Amino acid sequence: MGNGDEDRVYGDHASTTRKFKELVSSIREIGLIEPLSVIQPDPDAADFLLLDGSLRVLAQKELGQETAPCLIAKDFETYTYSHRFNWLSTVQEHYMLRRAIDEGVSKERLARAFNVNLSTIISRINLLHGFCPKAVELFQEQQFTPDVTRHLRKMKAARQIEGVDDGPALCW
Repeated sequence: MGNGDEDRVYGDHASTTRKFKELVSSIREIGLIEPLSVIQPDPDAADFLLLDGSLRVLAQKELGQETAPCLIAKDFETYTYSHRFNWLSTVQEHYMLRRAIDEGVSKERLARAFNVNLSTIISRINLLHGFCPKAVELFQEQQFTPDVTRHLRKMKAARQIEGVDDGPALCW
């Protein structure tokens, strides 16, 4: 798996980043979710070139995994596969966690998968508790820290809506 280029791309510091540690925890706990993207530059050769997923390769190597599922590209494209990836908004993450718990995944397992404290999972699960529906609707596509909700939760519905509408100054 991999040809060593992933070490050159990320250098020695990759394994110390928070993102890398979360990725290793997630792969250890629930497996690789997003396959690697590869291409076979020479159809007569057995080698593949990694297009996207070098950090995932490093994480799998750390876990002792030697193979990985791959998407095989048919030609070199002008963008990477990760450009098609849409990051979850904070509210979407909340709904995803709630759905996982409703389907029987324990909070402890989610904490291990995301490499965070149990209290972080609990706060993300309770993220929208005490919010009026209109404020939740306005929050749908925004990225914000969960600390913002602690302040907005203290406000009445009209002020919550006003606070969310003022978004960038408050949420970022």
